[in-house]
Amino acid sequence: MSTIKSVKPAKPSSTDHSRAKFYAQWLWPATSVISVQGELDASNATELIECGTRNSRPRGQLVLDLSAVEFFGAGCFACLHTLNVRCACEGIDWVLIPSTAVSRVLGICDPACALPVSNDLPSALSMLRDQPRQLQLVNVHH
Repeated sequence: MSTIKSVKPAKPSSTDHSRAKFYAQWLWPATSVISVQGELDASNATELIECGTRNSRPRGQLVLDLSAVEFFGAGCFACLHTLNVRCACEGIDWVLIPSTAVSRVLGICDPACALPVSNDLPSALSMLRDQPRQLQLVNVHH
């Protein structure tokens, strides 16, 4: 697997990053990996959406690696849901790699396992390569 861009910090934003660090990496031209380390709560969780949106391409693939997240506030689940909807709108196949803290919140907020989850980066990339998700939002006209 060749890397297009080396791991680098994601573009800075006005969000408080003292508790969380965001990194973006491109593997292949249309596959990005966003890695987050530290603690995510209501004060910095929207960076998940911003970073994921900023570092993905329509019809591309995204891996959101939260395996190094030590704290994940329950309110952060809404950001994962929003990212899921945005990815569906843009035709982006994506996979989440959760930490233990993230898995606890997913167990409560996503009992139906609607979000795409994988154990590690090789498994996530294999999942994207072998079984792309074909989510589409349905417009209901009355």
